Amino acid sequence: QVKKAVEALLAFARSKAKGDALLLNERENVHLLVTVWKVPRVAQLIRIPLPHGIRPETAEVCLFTKDEPNLSAEQTENLYRKLLIQNGIRSISQIISYKTLKKEYKLFEAKRRLLNRFDLFLSDDRIRRLLPSHLGKHFYERKKAPLSVNLKARNLAKELQKHIQGTTLPVTNKGCCYTARIGHTGMKADEILDNIIAAAEVIAKKLPKNWKNVKILHLKTLKSVALPIFTANISNLDE
Repeated sequence: QVKKAVEALLAFARSKAKGDALLLNERENVHLLVTVWKVPRVAQLIRIPLPHGIRPETAEVCLFTKDEPNLSAEQTENLYRKLLIQNGIRSISQIISYKTLKKEYKLFEAKRRLLNRFDLFLSDDRIRRLLPSHLGKHFYERKKAPLSVNLKARNLAKELQKHIQGTTLPVTNKGCCYTARIGHTGMKADEILDNIIAAAEVIAKKLPKNWKNVKILHLKTLKSVALPIFTANISNLDE
């Protein structure tokens, strides 16, 4: 059932692209929509590692780091750049220390340029709570809030890769429908299918009230209708 929906979406995206030759190279994101029975009391961000990366190799990734004592902002950034190279990590385009963020990205215009320049933001978990006041609400509205990473992790490459290649499902306590980016129209149907199954397994464990709380799952691109791929039985509503 899920595979049929994925194939239908990809076919629809291709037919739209043919109508406009300019859009042939543009990839549309594929989203998984999760509708729950009961709105959770507390908001949370569910992190979902995926078997197939949903970002192109050219995606720009920015990492915010803490300030190292007795080092200038530039020295701190160089220190972390070396650490990434030692661990064979080449997928991070820019490192910005907390000191640089405070000094160079004070103005709204500078923050907006920063927001538009990168596809994904990661943050050293030691400064994560300091960032909202410096970044401003636009990062959070555009769902580009930095994801916390542990830069002291034993396997740093694995720690960073799981965030770069994964996705998130922001669960709010204000509504019953949530969205996770699960792939793009440039991927194979089987890859998107694997990602949906992997996401469903994580959602089943981490969603408040677990899988019982899932009412409907839909699949859609920005321009398509939402295709239902799972509908719960009414018996799942045990309250």
